[in-house]
Amino acid sequence: MAASVEQSFAHCKRVARSRARNFYYSFLLLPREQKQAMCAIYAFMRYCDDISDETDPPLAVRRAALDRWKQALEEALEGRYGDNLILPAFHHTIVKYKIPPRYFFELIEGVSTDLFPRRHRSFDDLYRYCYQVASVVGLTCIHVFGFESDEALDLAEKCGIAFQLTNILRDIPEDSRLGRCYLPEEDLERFGVAPEDLLRGEPGPGFADLMEFEWKRANRYYEEAAPLLSMVGPQSRPALWAMISIYYGILRRIRSARYDVHTRRASLSTIEKLWILARALKLRLTGGAPPFPA
Repeated sequence: MAASVEQSFAHCKRVARSRARNFYYSFLLLPREQKQAMCAIYAFMRYCDDISDETDPPLAVRRAALDRWKQALEEALEGRYGDNLILPAFHHTIVKYKIPPRYFFELIEGVSTDLFPRRHRSFDDLYRYCYQVASVVGLTCIHVFGFESDEALDLAEKCGIAFQLTNILRDIPEDSRLGRCYLPEEDLERFGVAPEDLLRGEPGPGFADLMEFEWKRANRYYEEAAPLLSMVGPQSRPALWAMISIYYGILRRIRSARYDVHTRRASLSTIEKLWILARALKLRLTGGAPPFPA
Protein backbone atom coordinates (compact mmCIF):
# COMPACT_ATOMS: atom_id res chain seq x y z
CA MET A 1 0.00 0.00 0.00
CA ALA A 2 1.30 3.43 -0.93
CA ALA A 3 2.14 5.80 1.90
CA SER A 4 -0.04 8.85 2.34
CA VAL A 5 1.45 12.24 1.48
CA GLU A 6 1.60 13.05 5.19
CA GLN A 7 3.44 9.80 5.99
CA SER A 8 5.79 10.44 3.09
CA PHE A 9 6.65 13.96 4.27
CA ALA A 10 7.31 12.62 7.77
CA HIS A 11 9.69 10.00 6.35
CA CYS A 12 11.51 12.56 4.20
CA LYS A 13 11.93 14.81 7.23
CA ARG A 14 13.56 11.94 9.15
CA VAL A 15 15.92 11.30 6.22
CA ALA A 16 16.91 14.96 5.98
CA ARG A 17 17.35 15.34 9.73
CA SER A 18 19.63 12.30 9.95
CA ARG A 19 21.55 12.70 6.68
CA ALA A 20 21.50 16.28 5.40
CA ARG A 21 23.99 17.68 7.92
CA ASN A 22 24.96 20.99 6.28
CA PHE A 23 21.68 21.55 4.45
CA TYR A 24 19.29 20.67 7.27
CA TYR A 25 20.36 23.70 9.31
CA SER A 26 19.12 25.96 6.53
CA PHE A 27 15.86 24.02 6.14
CA LEU A 28 14.95 25.03 9.72
CA LEU A 29 14.75 28.67 8.62
CA LEU A 30 11.98 28.04 6.10
CA PRO A 31 8.20 28.19 6.60
CA ARG A 32 6.70 24.77 7.28
CA GLU A 33 5.52 23.94 3.75
CA GLN A 34 8.79 24.98 2.15
CA LYS A 35 10.75 23.04 4.75
CA GLN A 36 8.70 19.94 3.96
CA ALA A 37 9.32 20.45 0.26
CA MET A 38 13.07 20.76 0.75
CA CYS A 39 13.13 17.58 2.84
CA ALA A 40 11.25 15.69 0.09
CA ILE A 41 13.66 16.91 -2.57
CA TYR A 42 16.65 16.08 -0.40
CA ALA A 43 15.37 12.55 0.29
CA PHE A 44 15.00 11.88 -3.44
CA MET A 45 18.48 13.15 -4.20
CA ARG A 46 20.04 11.38 -1.22
CA TYR A 47 18.68 8.09 -2.53
CA CYS A 48 20.39 8.71 -5.88
CA ASP A 49 23.70 9.49 -4.23
CA ASP A 50 23.54 6.45 -1.97
CA ILE A 51 23.17 4.13 -4.95
CA SER A 52 26.18 5.60 -6.74
CA ASP A 53 28.38 5.79 -3.63
CA GLU A 54 27.88 2.22 -2.41
CA THR A 55 30.98 0.09 -2.81
CA ASP A 56 29.85 -3.42 -1.88
CA PRO A 57 27.27 -4.27 -4.56
CA PRO A 58 28.66 -5.16 -7.98
CA LEU A 59 28.55 -2.46 -10.63
CA ALA A 60 25.75 -4.18 -12.52
CA VAL A 61 23.60 -4.21 -9.37
CA ARG A 62 24.08 -0.49 -8.78
CA ARG A 63 23.44 0.30 -12.44
CA ALA A 64 20.21 -1.68 -12.28
CA ALA A 65 19.22 0.11 -9.06
CA LEU A 66 19.63 3.51 -10.74
CA ASP A 67 17.64 2.31 -13.74
CA ARG A 68 14.85 1.21 -11.40
CA TRP A 69 14.95 4.58 -9.63
CA LYS A 70 14.64 6.36 -12.97
CA GLN A 71 11.65 4.16 -13.80
CA ALA A 72 10.17 4.92 -10.38
CA LEU A 73 10.56 8.64 -11.11
CA GLU A 74 8.73 8.26 -14.41
CA GLU A 75 5.89 6.40 -12.69
CA ALA A 76 5.76 8.89 -9.79
CA LEU A 77 5.24 11.72 -12.26
CA GLU A 78 2.10 9.86 -13.31
CA GLY A 79 0.95 9.47 -9.70
CA ARG A 80 2.06 5.86 -9.22
CA TYR A 81 4.32 5.46 -6.18
CA GLY A 82 4.26 1.76 -5.33
CA ASP A 83 5.30 1.28 -1.73
CA ASN A 84 8.08 3.89 -1.82
CA LEU A 85 8.05 6.24 1.16
CA ILE A 86 9.74 9.15 -0.63
CA LEU A 87 7.81 9.50 -3.86
CA PRO A 88 4.35 10.72 -2.69
CA ALA A 89 5.82 13.79 -0.95
CA PHE A 90 8.33 14.26 -3.75
CA HIS A 91 5.65 14.29 -6.46
CA HIS A 92 3.44 16.56 -4.38
CA THR A 93 6.35 19.00 -4.14
CA ILE A 94 7.09 18.94 -7.88
CA VAL A 95 3.47 19.74 -8.68
CA LYS A 96 3.03 22.39 -5.99
CA TYR A 97 6.16 24.34 -6.89
CA LYS A 98 6.06 23.68 -10.65
CA ILE A 99 9.55 22.17 -10.70
CA PRO A 100 10.62 20.96 -14.16
CA PRO A 101 11.01 17.14 -13.91
CA ARG A 102 13.97 17.23 -16.30
CA TYR A 103 16.18 18.37 -13.40
CA PHE A 104 15.77 15.03 -11.69
CA PHE A 105 16.49 13.00 -14.81
CA GLU A 106 19.66 15.05 -15.27
CA LEU A 107 20.61 14.32 -11.67
CA ILE A 108 20.23 10.57 -12.22
CA GLU A 109 22.33 10.81 -15.38
CA GLY A 110 25.00 12.71 -13.46
CA VAL A 111 25.28 10.34 -10.51
CA SER A 112 25.30 7.37 -12.89
CA THR A 113 28.69 8.54 -14.14
CA ASP A 114 30.08 7.97 -10.64
CA LEU A 115 29.54 4.26 -11.10
CA PHE A 116 32.67 4.23 -13.22
CA PRO A 117 36.02 5.76 -12.22
CA ARG A 118 36.24 8.67 -14.61
CA ARG A 119 38.43 11.61 -15.40
CA HIS A 120 37.61 15.02 -16.80
CA ARG A 121 39.91 16.27 -19.50
CA SER A 122 38.93 19.91 -19.22
CA PHE A 123 37.00 22.18 -16.91
CA ASP A 124 34.19 22.20 -19.48
CA ASP A 125 33.89 18.44 -18.91
CA LEU A 126 33.89 18.91 -15.14
CA TYR A 127 31.36 21.75 -15.42
CA ARG A 128 28.89 19.42 -17.12
CA TYR A 129 29.22 16.93 -14.27
CA CYS A 130 28.86 19.66 -11.63
CA TYR A 131 25.78 20.96 -13.41
CA GLN A 132 24.12 17.56 -13.36
CA VAL A 133 24.81 16.70 -9.73
CA ALA A 134 24.71 20.15 -8.11
CA SER A 135 23.38 22.95 -10.31
CA VAL A 136 20.14 21.07 -10.86
CA VAL A 137 19.84 21.00 -7.07
CA GLY A 138 20.15 24.77 -6.94
CA LEU A 139 17.67 25.17 -9.79
CA THR A 140 15.22 22.95 -7.96
CA CYS A 141 15.65 24.82 -4.68
CA ILE A 142 14.88 28.25 -6.08
CA HIS A 143 11.55 26.96 -7.40
CA VAL A 144 10.70 26.24 -3.77
CA PHE A 145 12.22 29.52 -2.58
CA GLY A 146 10.40 31.56 -5.21
CA PHE A 147 11.88 33.86 -7.85
CA GLU A 148 10.68 36.25 -10.56
CA SER A 149 13.63 36.95 -12.84
CA ASP A 150 15.09 34.34 -15.17
CA GLU A 151 18.48 35.72 -14.14
CA ALA A 152 17.96 33.82 -10.89
CA LEU A 153 18.17 30.57 -12.85
CA ASP A 154 21.61 31.43 -14.19
CA LEU A 155 22.81 32.42 -10.71
CA ALA A 156 21.39 29.26 -9.12
CA GLU A 157 23.38 27.26 -11.67
CA LYS A 158 26.56 29.10 -10.66
CA CYS A 159 25.80 28.58 -6.98
CA GLY A 160 25.53 24.84 -7.58
CA ILE A 161 28.86 24.85 -9.38
CA ALA A 162 30.44 26.66 -6.42
CA PHE A 163 29.04 24.11 -3.96
CA GLN A 164 30.21 21.12 -5.99
CA LEU A 165 33.70 22.53 -6.53
CA THR A 166 33.88 22.96 -2.75
CA ASN A 167 32.87 19.32 -2.29
CA ILE A 168 35.47 18.17 -4.81
CA LEU A 169 38.32 20.06 -3.12
CA ARG A 170 37.28 18.90 0.35
CA ASP A 171 36.74 15.27 -0.62
CA ILE A 172 39.91 14.56 -2.63
CA PRO A 173 41.08 11.82 -0.20
CA GLU A 174 37.67 10.12 -0.01
CA ASP A 175 37.19 10.24 -3.76
CA SER A 176 40.70 8.89 -4.31
CA ARG A 177 39.87 5.83 -2.21
CA LEU A 178 36.96 5.22 -4.58
CA GLY A 179 39.24 5.56 -7.61
CA ARG A 180 37.81 8.97 -8.52
CA CYS A 181 39.77 12.03 -9.60
CA TYR A 182 37.50 14.94 -10.50
CA LEU A 183 40.08 17.69 -11.04
CA PRO A 184 40.58 18.40 -14.77
CA GLU A 185 43.54 16.64 -16.34
CA GLU A 186 44.58 19.86 -18.04
CA ASP A 187 44.95 21.49 -14.60
CA LEU A 188 46.88 18.54 -13.18
CA GLU A 189 49.29 18.72 -16.10
CA ARG A 190 49.69 22.47 -15.71
CA PHE A 191 50.87 22.08 -12.11
CA GLY A 192 52.78 18.82 -12.54
CA VAL A 193 50.44 16.67 -10.45
CA ALA A 194 49.90 13.11 -11.70
CA PRO A 195 46.41 11.64 -11.24
CA GLU A 196 48.01 8.42 -9.97
CA ASP A 197 49.79 10.39 -7.22
CA LEU A 198 46.51 11.91 -6.12
CA LEU A 199 44.89 8.48 -6.00
CA ARG A 200 47.76 7.24 -3.81
CA GLY A 201 47.45 10.24 -1.52
CA GLU A 202 50.91 11.51 -2.53
CA PRO A 203 50.10 14.67 -4.51
CA GLY A 204 53.61 16.07 -4.73
CA PRO A 205 55.05 19.62 -4.59
CA GLY A 206 52.71 21.15 -7.20
CA PHE A 207 49.59 20.26 -5.24
CA ALA A 208 49.34 23.50 -3.23
CA ASP A 209 49.53 25.62 -6.38
CA LEU A 210 46.95 23.42 -8.04
CA MET A 211 44.62 23.79 -5.06
CA GLU A 212 45.11 27.56 -5.00
CA PHE A 213 44.11 27.69 -8.67
CA GLU A 214 41.01 25.54 -8.09
CA TRP A 215 40.15 27.48 -4.92
CA LYS A 216 40.12 30.77 -6.79
CA ARG A 217 37.86 29.26 -9.43
CA ALA A 218 35.37 28.09 -6.80
CA ASN A 219 35.53 31.43 -5.01
CA ARG A 220 34.77 33.23 -8.27
CA TYR A 221 31.56 31.21 -8.68
CA TYR A 222 30.44 32.15 -5.18
CA GLU A 223 31.05 35.82 -5.94
CA GLU A 224 29.18 35.62 -9.24
CA ALA A 225 26.23 33.86 -7.57
CA ALA A 226 25.97 36.42 -4.73
CA PRO A 227 23.14 38.51 -6.30
CA LEU A 228 20.90 35.43 -6.06
CA LEU A 229 20.42 36.26 -2.37
CA SER A 230 18.24 39.24 -3.27
CA MET A 231 16.34 37.48 -6.06
CA VAL A 232 14.61 34.66 -4.16
CA GLY A 233 11.47 35.18 -2.08
CA PRO A 234 12.09 37.28 1.06
CA GLN A 235 10.98 34.47 3.36
CA SER A 236 13.59 32.17 1.78
CA ARG A 237 16.59 34.48 1.81
CA PRO A 238 17.85 33.57 5.31
CA ALA A 239 17.81 29.86 4.40
CA LEU A 240 19.77 30.45 1.19
CA TRP A 241 22.17 32.72 3.07
CA ALA A 242 22.76 29.95 5.63
CA MET A 243 23.40 27.38 2.86
CA ILE A 244 25.94 29.63 1.18
CA SER A 245 27.51 30.61 4.52
CA ILE A 246 28.13 26.99 5.48
CA TYR A 247 29.58 25.95 2.14
CA TYR A 248 31.60 29.10 1.69
CA GLY A 249 32.88 28.58 5.23
CA ILE A 250 34.12 25.13 4.21
CA LEU A 251 35.88 26.60 1.18
CA ARG A 252 37.58 29.23 3.34
CA ARG A 253 38.63 26.54 5.82
CA ILE A 254 40.31 24.60 3.02
CA ARG A 255 42.46 27.63 2.31
CA SER A 256 43.16 28.47 5.96
CA ALA A 257 44.48 24.89 6.38
CA ARG A 258 46.90 25.58 3.51
CA TYR A 259 45.09 23.04 1.37
CA ASP A 260 45.95 20.15 3.67
CA VAL A 261 42.90 18.09 2.80
CA HIS A 262 44.69 14.78 3.25
CA THR A 263 45.24 14.91 7.02
CA ARG A 264 42.20 16.94 8.03
CA ARG A 265 38.72 17.19 6.54
CA ALA A 266 37.56 20.77 6.11
CA SER A 267 34.29 21.26 7.98
CA LEU A 268 32.45 23.59 10.31
CA SER A 269 31.69 22.56 13.87
CA THR A 270 28.15 22.27 15.17
CA ILE A 271 28.70 25.44 17.17
CA GLU A 272 29.79 27.31 14.04
CA LYS A 273 26.73 26.10 12.15
CA LEU A 274 24.46 27.14 15.01
CA TRP A 275 26.09 30.56 14.99
CA ILE A 276 25.29 30.84 11.27
CA LEU A 277 21.74 29.74 12.03
CA ALA A 278 21.43 32.42 14.73
CA ARG A 279 22.68 35.11 12.36
CA ALA A 280 20.25 33.91 9.68
CA LEU A 281 17.38 34.08 12.18
CA LYS A 282 18.34 37.67 12.90
CA LEU A 283 18.28 38.39 9.18
CA ARG A 284 14.80 36.88 8.97
CA LEU A 285 13.59 39.18 11.74
CA THR A 286 15.10 42.32 10.27
CA GLY A 287 14.15 41.54 6.66
CA GLY A 288 15.87 42.76 3.54
CA ALA A 289 18.47 41.10 1.36
CA PRO A 290 21.19 39.46 3.43
CA PRO A 291 24.80 40.36 2.59
CA PHE A 292 27.22 37.91 1.02
CA PRO A 293 28.70 35.75 3.82
CA ALA A 294 31.88 37.23 5.25
